[in-house]
Amino acid sequence: MPGVYISYPFCAQKCTYCNFASGVFPRDLESRYLDSLQAELRQTAWSWTPETVYLGGGTPSQIDPASILAEVPGRPWREATLEAAPGTITAEKASAWRGAGINRVSLGVQSFIGRELARTGRKHTAETVESEVGLLRAAGIDSINVDLIAGLPGQTPESWSQSLDWIEKLGAPHASVYMLEVDEDSRLGREILLGGQRYGASDVPSDDQIADFYETAVDRLARVGLNRYEISNFARPGFESVHNLKYWRREPYLGFGADAHSFDGESRWQNPESVSDYIANPHAGERVPADAVSERFFLGLRLSEGIDGDWSPFTSAIERFLREGLLERAEGRVRLTSRGVLLSNEVFAEFVEVVA
Repeated sequence: MPGVYISYPFCAQKCTYCNFASGVFPRDLESRYLDSLQAELRQTAWSWTPETVYLGGGTPSQIDPASILAEVPGRPWREATLEAAPGTITAEKASAWRGAGINRVSLGVQSFIGRELARTGRKHTAETVESEVGLLRAAGIDSINVDLIAGLPGQTPESWSQSLDWIEKLGAPHASVYMLEVDEDSRLGREILLGGQRYGASDVPSDDQIADFYETAVDRLARVGLNRYEISNFARPGFESVHNLKYWRREPYLGFGADAHSFDGESRWQNPESVSDYIANPHAGERVPADAVSERFFLGLRLSEGIDGDWSPFTSAIERFLREGLLERAEGRVRLTSRGVLLSNEVFAEFVEVVA
């Protein structure tokens, strides 16, 4: 069954590591955006009932999502996720979210260490997260994800271990572990590329250290029952993100709001990226036919279960990566090895060249 993604790209602050199309915008722009978003949802001719809903951002926990969700048919959905920034949750909000159909919350924690958070612009504490997890559970929201970033400025093996300790202490049934992305789309990334000092750029761990942090997380999370089911995602059985699995399994979804993407099983299209462009013209761009074979291959390899079937277009590359220990065959499937996960971008890039 299809899913629905709703984009709310507004934040109270822009974190140094963030490379998403989100940020701090004028208040009047926010109200106009919400009007456009509701209009886009209201004007949709629903020929199917959504199974999942995902409100991402940005910081959608800043707003009451009830009026937006009221435009989406199918409640109660199998899964309805709201992304939330720690420090924005109250008992009243948590209760209202549950009443609006939200049954899963993804917390953008990134770190539980005060000095690491301060250098990225985050203002919460580990104790804030602990308290707000309690508020969510009291409201009946037990499906909770905690995001962590490996590679923040000043991060050490000891501090990383302390953040992982908090995952165990909270009993979170799902965790996402992202390795720091260095690119031109974030302030920290630009500073690193320029060889500068701001935002703690000179204190970012090395690539080898970040890889060690990630492998430590894989081991530690498995010990508390959170097994990796996708490169960056770990869950107890039954707590995997149903919505995000749609992306990796090429199931259909509709995106609403600025920079939202959609896929109907055959074609992909995207809404205007910037908030102002979306308000001026919320209509999606041109539909582009999807390459089913290559997409099934690349997206499926992200999953720990790997892929099955005939991959004759990639035979030569697959055999080479099997020899190099980046891929393995198991139970009739091809999947990344532990080393292949760490070098997954290089593996995927090679296959892109094969397709091209």
